[in-house]
Amino acid sequence: MSALYMVAGTLIALGVLVTFHEFGHFWVARRCGVKVLRFSVGFGTPLLRWHDRQGTEFVLAAIPLGGYVKMLDEREAEVPVEQAHLSFNRKSVGQRIAIVSAGPIANFLLAIAFFWCVALLGSQQVRPVIGSVAESSLAAEAGLQPGQEIVSINGEPTNGWSAVNLQLVRRLGESGVLDLKVKNPGSTAESAEQIHLDNWLKGVEEPDPIAALGIRPWRPELKPVLAEIDPSGPAAAAGLAVGDELVALDGQPLEDWQQVVDQVRALPGKAVTLQIMRAGQLQDVNLTLAARGEEGARSGYLGAGVKPVDWPPEMLREVSYGPLEAVAESVKRTWTMSILTLDSLKKMLFGELSVKNLSGPITIAKVAGASAESGVGDFLNFLAYLSISLGVLNLLPIPVLDGGHLLFYLVEWVRGRPLSERVQGWGMQIGISLVVGVMLLALVNDLSRL
Repeated sequence: MSALYMVAGTLIALGVLVTFHEFGHFWVARRCGVKVLRFSVGFGTPLLRWHDRQGTEFVLAAIPLGGYVKMLDEREAEVPVEQAHLSFNRKSVGQRIAIVSAGPIANFLLAIAFFWCVALLGSQQVRPVIGSVAESSLAAEAGLQPGQEIVSINGEPTNGWSAVNLQLVRRLGESGVLDLKVKNPGSTAESAEQIHLDNWLKGVEEPDPIAALGIRPWRPELKPVLAEIDPSGPAAAAGLAVGDELVALDGQPLEDWQQVVDQVRALPGKAVTLQIMRAGQLQDVNLTLAARGEEGARSGYLGAGVKPVDWPPEMLREVSYGPLEAVAESVKRTWTMSILTLDSLKKMLFGELSVKNLSGPITIAKVAGASAESGVGDFLNFLAYLSISLGVLNLLPIPVLDGGHLLFYLVEWVRGRPLSERVQGWGMQIGISLVVGVMLLALVNDLSRL
């Protein structure tokens, strides 16, 4: 079923986002009096095609990894004299800028629409209550205590752990002060705390911001009684079974499942001894933990899981908005994620954030499937984030992207005449090399995650 969700989620995501992006170009081009020859969703062999009354060919092609809008242009083919006024290249600089920028703008508008739907649907958030604080950690130095609830970070309210994580992600690779407001258990009064950052998690692959501060979120007690076994994992190979209770790992008592997770992750590829309780009898089981991830970011893997427990109602919070409130929230969220995407790209460029965090089509497909399987709200959130990424990336001033064309037109606007064909050609070659290089890097990252 997961594979079906992954395929369906990916096709829906790419289909919707690409179609809307290209429709932005198409709609504005028509309003500016440009003749559109073809509107294609996908590349390669056409699977379906038809024409409208104005002669535009609409195509659904076999490779759903993009799309394009082909317009009448004297630079690409000979144009009859009577249709010359319908050519893209005959339009003013302002009109060409409007046509090119319409695609990314359509993606931002689509993200706002998705976030608006999510805000209306509402969501259930786990209150960001601290479960424990690691000794000598940044959180401990700041005086944070178990039981405190994080109310805001840098002035931004934190309704749940996802909001906490978002605010922390914005500070990756940075130095400075992190301002927190926390609320003590049983009190409504808030107190201000500060965490001092120094090149925090700079260049770290797959950073875990909350854990890096030394904070472990509060969770209901989860007994380490196995409820599922990965058939291809170390647990299955060692003969562990559903119903086994893990008592100790290398002599260290295990009282909660999180202890198991933490200790296993810290021992990739290591031989360990598990003490288990089975049918009222203690047994020792020797096994070698698997290792996942790349060198420098490897973690241990047992291949077993436990049955989740219900959260206490007082630890959950319902977050929803009315129709008008949802508009403001969706615009704010789109702006925040757009800035975060740009800032992350800048940090990757200057080495503050590892390029290993760059994802490609395989990761997108996996996340699309997981979010689609999780529910409508999660899938809409994913579509919104992906639409923002598509909009931001297309606005980068790299030739072959929309942003590169905008750069050429802005230079033409300032100079009063376009750049030479030779200079634009060089720009296109550089742009293609950059785009192909980034795509290959993202694909390598995807394959390494597999």
